[in-house]
Amino acid sequence: MHNKPDLPEKNCPVCERPFSWRKKWARDWDNVRYCSERCRRSRRQAP
Repeated sequence: MHNKPDLPEKNCPVCERPFSWRKKWARDWDNVRYCSERCRRSRRQAP
């Protein structure tokens, strides 16, 4: 089992808060960009 401080972190581009690795993202961590479904839905639209 991992300790919380040892988990990798990323910053959400929408809310700019750090978020930690979660088990449900284990297979796809390299492609995870947003901390939550809410941030994913409200992402900035490209012009």
